Amino acid sequence: MTLTAAWVGPVAAQAGESDPDVYWARVLHRYVNDHGQVDFCGLAKNPADLRAYVDYLGRVSPQNMPAAFPTRSAVLAYYINSYNALAMYNVLVSGMPKELGWLMRLRFFGGRRFTIGGKAMTLYTYENSVIRPMGDERVHFALNCMVIGCPRLPNQPFSGEHLDAQLEEAARRFFNEPRNLQVDLVGGTVRVSSILSFYKDDFLKRSPTLLAYINRYAPLTLPAGMEIEFISYDWTINTQGRSCQSIN
Repeated sequence: MTLTAAWVGPVAAQAGESDPDVYWARVLHRYVNDHGQVDFCGLAKNPADLRAYVDYLGRVSPQNMPAAFPTRSAVLAYYINSYNALAMYNVLVSGMPKELGWLMRLRFFGGRRFTIGGKAMTLYTYENSVIRPMGDERVHFALNCMVIGCPRLPNQPFSGEHLDAQLEEAARRFFNEPRNLQVDLVGGTVRVSSILSFYKDDFLKRSPTLLAYINRYAPLTLPAGMEIEFISYDWTINTQGRSCQSIN
């Protein structure tokens, strides 16, 4: 699918909308199912809410309007929501690929720049230079680049008021999914999502070992000495599977 310049350009806020987060909430409610899969085909046909939210992100951030984000939780919630929205937008403007192969990943994370609060940056820079320095490793259970290997994308926004509870729930849900955690007690092996390998240093700031960190959220306590293996990351786009051939 080819997206026109008119599609990706800014969109004016709808009359009566005072809270820009409403746009993102509507996107999640309408196009994300309970499994975290995105209806990219439907979204591409009706992108106004996502475009409005991305336009808002381009103008407003905790850096250029700190008074709008009075707490650390409000700042971090903005970062998580904005990263997820920009990743979703990135899938659309990248032509809705079936997967993020090696070359596509370079473009997806490090090639395309997005304006966030008046500053242009890539998703890679945003995650590693802005979000991760906030020091909460649980963001790795909330940030979503729209592929199957990512944590489940919730169909409601993160909020500053409820962020700690939302991140705790996201972490517990992550380690309760067999696709992310597979335990072989007889063989003495734990297979865990490669996310714990990608961001090992962040998790080890909170726990002495990865196994100790996993035990904070795993459904059963894993004995010391178990060998950790990492599950191959699935870079397939996490779409609901509808055909988009009719979309121009």
